[in-house]
Amino acid sequence: MQIMTPDIGVDKATVAEILVSVGDTVAVDDSLVLLESDKASVEVPSTAAGVVKSISVALGDEVHEGTVLIELEAEGAAPAAEAPKAEAAPAPQPEASSVEPAPAQQAAPTSASAVVDVQVPDIGVEKATVAEILVKVGDAVAVDDSLVLLESDKASVEVPSTVAGTIEAIEIQAGDSVKEGVVILKVKTAGTAPAAEAPKAEAASASASVKTEAASQAAPVQTGAMEIAVPDLGVDKAAVAEILVAVGDTVEKDQSIVVVESDKATVEVPSTAAGVIKAIHVTLGQNVSEGIALVTIEGQAPAQVAVTAAAEAPKAEVKAQPASAAVQPAAEPVQQQGADKLTKAQNEANAKVYAGPAVRKLARELGVVLSDVKASGAHARVMKEDLKAYVKTRLSAPQSAPAASSAVQSAGLPKLPDFTAFGGTEEKVLTRLQQVSIPQLSLNNFIPQVTQFDLADITELEAWRNDLKGGFKKDGISLTIMAFIIKAVSHLLKEEREFAGHLSDDGKSVLLRNEIHMGIAVATPDGLTVPVLRNPDQKTIKQIAVELGVMGQKARDKKLSPKDLQGANFTISSLGAIGGTAFTPLVNWPQVAILGISPATMQPVWNGQGFEPKLMLPLTLSYDHRVINGADAARFTNKLTKLLSDIRSLLL
Repeated sequence: MQIMTPDIGVDKATVAEILVSVGDTVAVDDSLVLLESDKASVEVPSTAAGVVKSISVALGDEVHEGTVLIELEAEGAAPAAEAPKAEAAPAPQPEASSVEPAPAQQAAPTSASAVVDVQVPDIGVEKATVAEILVKVGDAVAVDDSLVLLESDKASVEVPSTVAGTIEAIEIQAGDSVKEGVVILKVKTAGTAPAAEAPKAEAASASASVKTEAASQAAPVQTGAMEIAVPDLGVDKAAVAEILVAVGDTVEKDQSIVVVESDKATVEVPSTAAGVIKAIHVTLGQNVSEGIALVTIEGQAPAQVAVTAAAEAPKAEVKAQPASAAVQPAAEPVQQQGADKLTKAQNEANAKVYAGPAVRKLARELGVVLSDVKASGAHARVMKEDLKAYVKTRLSAPQSAPAASSAVQSAGLPKLPDFTAFGGTEEKVLTRLQQVSIPQLSLNNFIPQVTQFDLADITELEAWRNDLKGGFKKDGISLTIMAFIIKAVSHLLKEEREFAGHLSDDGKSVLLRNEIHMGIAVATPDGLTVPVLRNPDQKTIKQIAVELGVMGQKARDKKLSPKDLQGANFTISSLGAIGGTAFTPLVNWPQVAILGISPATMQPVWNGQGFEPKLMLPLTLSYDHRVINGADAARFTNKLTKLLSDIRSLLL
């Protein structure tokens, strides 16, 4: 028998990998070929058990629905007979009336245990893409638990389970294109009562939907101002996630005007008339329910403005509603809900981020701005795992994070002027690392900072380093002058403990740390990061050199953990050989001091009788003047220059 390309939701796809060879024995559902399009990667399963007789495609071939992929010689009649039965089962579906449930939602025969096929319900569009699979094999699910997130160009929809049981098999993959009737997964259930209840509710809602549509079509046509109201969304209330029109806009019939969002679906509400928007009656974040006026339109439309959600919202999620549901006189803003921890502005920002309803709901409950979360899904889609990883990182971050956020708000600059008249602008988005650094850097506005400059004679130290670096290089170790500077500074910090301390919250004392943990600024393609070197005072020059190399590589490879960035009580920032003569580094709160290192240069130095060429290293010590006085800073840099000019003094 021939195994052909199924309907994969695109016109054509490329053969990316052939997973079997001639002579292989395959079972039903074993993957045969991996196909790739610009939308998804799909493994094509075998529809029968048997032996691979021939392979009709090659790597790189473009195939479409119906293209022969594999020639299979069936092992026996039984497996081959099962597949047609399974395919034939949904066949009676076209004969069902428009208000009857899909075959997947009908009750299975009464038995102690049964496997029920859960199919794609009528989602109001011809096909949709599987954006996220919310369960895995072995999971226990209840009736109405969300199983799969589907997306079309109009809505994101979570498909609920019609039965309670255990996931037996998942028949689709993320990125697959599916349509009504396609089997999503198989659920093993011990009882069939829940499966029988869901069709009743859906049949009732579908019947009501048909009646509403008939009433709408039969209504007379009127002109003038009319209100477009919230249609039956299948839920008690939903939040306004986005307003797609403005007063004065001209809209066509069926054009989307508002995006509303519930726990189960994100739905674009269409206009039931063509005309001009005269007024908008809702705001972002507002909770609305069926019958609430959204906008007023001047134009021509059916007098009956109640709209069914059949074209936008999935019928599978519509629940039976009382026929005489009362219209709420007003809606409360979403911020008043106990679970919502976001401001109106933050909800507005979240509406612009590509994410599913479940992710948006979780973000509201956790108080997360989705634009801060790094997206890993297709087309920059934020997944649940991304949100959880972001929250985990924030929870393990230093406790100063909330203070940083409030500091930025209170010290905010005015908005930029309009540069249109001066040639305009081009936007270059900051890297994620740069963006998250802004709150921490802004804290420097609250530190009365002074910078002390000095020069260290490192002529002999550099000569010694050159003698040593050959041997270090044989061991794969890069010996830089930074290793010696770190050792000298850590030695000095044991004497001058205030420089590695912290100003107390009440401003009445200095908290002296018992250990030295030194932050070392590292430049990466994404921006500056500061990993922490632990207890350098207890390590040799060689150990420090090894850890510097490891730390720098981890920073550039983006493999630093949150723990690698925490706990520093002094920082060193070096420009290395990049250039410049001096700079004033910013104190990294809650620290009180930071040392800047600029490139060393040969300079003439007076020895009392004449000038000698000396390799001089510029040092800049920035410090919090509330904790450290100018005399203290001058004494610190003076001691450091002596240590660097004769490193042997560390042994005394």
